[in-house]
Amino acid sequence: MGKIAKSLSEVYRTVVIPDNASLVKRMLAFFGPAYLISVGYMDPGNWATDLEGGSRFGYKLMWVLLMSNAMAVVLQVLSARLGIVTGRDLAQACRDNFPRSVTYMLWILAEIAIVACDLAEVLGTVIGLNLLLKIPLMWGVGIAALDTSIFLAIQNFGVRRFESVIMFLITAIGLCFIFEIVKSNPDWSEVVTGFVPRLPDGALYVAIGIIGATVMPHNLYLHSALVQSRAYDPSTEGKRQACRFNFLDTALALNFAFIVNAAILIVAAATFFKHGVIVTELQQAHNMLSPLLGTALAGIVFAFALVCAGQASTITGTLAGQIVMEGFLRFKIRPVLRRFITRILAVGPAAFTIAVMGEQGTYSLLILSQVILSLQLPFAVIPLIHFTSDRSTMGQFANNKPTKFLAWIVAIIIVCLNAKLIIDQIHDWVVSVSDPMLIYSTVVPICVALLILLLYVSIKPFIHLPPKETIPAWKKLSHFIRADEDRLDLETPSYKKIGVALAFTDDDRKVLSHALPLARQHDAVLCLFHVVEGAGGSIYGPETYDAEAREDEAYLNKLAVALGHRGVEVEMFLGYGSVPGELIRLSEEQKIDALVMGGHGHRGISDIVFGSTVAPVRHRLNIPVLIVR
Repeated sequence: MGKIAKSLSEVYRTVVIPDNASLVKRMLAFFGPAYLISVGYMDPGNWATDLEGGSRFGYKLMWVLLMSNAMAVVLQVLSARLGIVTGRDLAQACRDNFPRSVTYMLWILAEIAIVACDLAEVLGTVIGLNLLLKIPLMWGVGIAALDTSIFLAIQNFGVRRFESVIMFLITAIGLCFIFEIVKSNPDWSEVVTGFVPRLPDGALYVAIGIIGATVMPHNLYLHSALVQSRAYDPSTEGKRQACRFNFLDTALALNFAFIVNAAILIVAAATFFKHGVIVTELQQAHNMLSPLLGTALAGIVFAFALVCAGQASTITGTLAGQIVMEGFLRFKIRPVLRRFITRILAVGPAAFTIAVMGEQGTYSLLILSQVILSLQLPFAVIPLIHFTSDRSTMGQFANNKPTKFLAWIVAIIIVCLNAKLIIDQIHDWVVSVSDPMLIYSTVVPICVALLILLLYVSIKPFIHLPPKETIPAWKKLSHFIRADEDRLDLETPSYKKIGVALAFTDDDRKVLSHALPLARQHDAVLCLFHVVEGAGGSIYGPETYDAEAREDEAYLNKLAVALGHRGVEVEMFLGYGSVPGELIRLSEEQKIDALVMGGHGHRGISDIVFGSTVAPVRHRLNIPVLIVR
């Protein structure tokens, strides 16, 4: 099976948990991952639904915010527990438990969701810059396309500094809305009564939007990986302590996110609902705040908080994209490349919409991004509940009956409400387009296919088929393990000729130090290879006999004599021109059984500058190649 891949290997177990420190210091060492997660719960998509809910229905949907936050806490705690106990993030767990075809489909859905989330972050940044600095929307798209490099640079300073930047941004958002609340002077008695469950006429759609915008699927993948940045004790007690501290981290961080969302709704209710203004766009909220509150600072603070929200949210998208690609596919690329791919895919629709529809199109695109997130959410929530309830992998940390009941209730609510949101959106599209068959022939079949996939993901873990293997996986190698003596029945290779590639550098000493004992052990002939790379050798080949060729031949003769005194038979051969090509030719002509060569260890640009020998040689030769560094 090979070595198990580490989730976010760049930061894996890099935060030390002090053993002899006080309980408070150990607890603080665990704090951080959930604050990165909380960013997704106060992104521009949440702003849009909170503003509309407050401006339409006043404080009456406060209970919806509280309920959605409670559901988010439940799911994020399960995500953190999965990462701590199993050492696998949610994407890796999906790959481990589902067939490859299903894994690929889940990966595609996760990638689409991450791009949709990044789209909301781009729009938030673009709108915020436009409102704050009057930067044209299209210019803002260009800035949003480039700002990712700043945060990638911050990431290189370590996960704790990275978390500190995030905490600074969300603190700025919180302070901005404290200012807005103070200026708006809400009716606090009405705020309290808003926590009593009730649903005014026409509020169902907005309530669904609030819940749909709250729980983000990429956060479930992200949290299960980020908790592994802590070097906690892998014992049972150590994992139990890590789960407790991460529960506190999650509860505090997401409750802070709830306060921010509640503040947005309260400001909207106290400012817009009070004056009979229904807000459906972020720009509209900004333009109306200053005149209604009587201070120009209100609009500036709102725009600044929006930029902070967009920038903070953009960071988590980078990490989530990296996690799903590495987890689902076991395919790793450089984070900077991964980030630019995601951002380019998000910037394209944003730029097109702004160019065609202007400011009015940004809000519609923001809503569309939330619908796409809603489509993917069940495919993250349901596997998470299955995996954390599996006693074979979670052991004593598996979900107990009350936790499973609560988790499944949360999942059912989310799935049903998101299904309602999607059905309503399809209905709106059918009514608004000139040819409804376009929707019926494209969107509807996709939704049906997703429904079938969701049913499979939901039911598959409950179907316990007889195991194909009743013995441990390692015993699949039993065809060459001798059961009577419990020993490996392997063939011992026999080398009659061993090739040695010499570069006439100090590395030759290391190469010969490995080749000589091997030749003695097998009583093999050492074939010394050297390639003349000078201009004469490259142009004239074997016909050249310039000073370089003569010196190289003399050096090989001296080595042959010295090695002969060590009790081995030696033959020597010169090649001319291309080093890889000549080493391959000489090895094949002399029919050597193994090749020993040096490796410089550089890659990338260095290979372009210095040339690459190892890779082409080992790929072309069908014999063992020992690389000595």
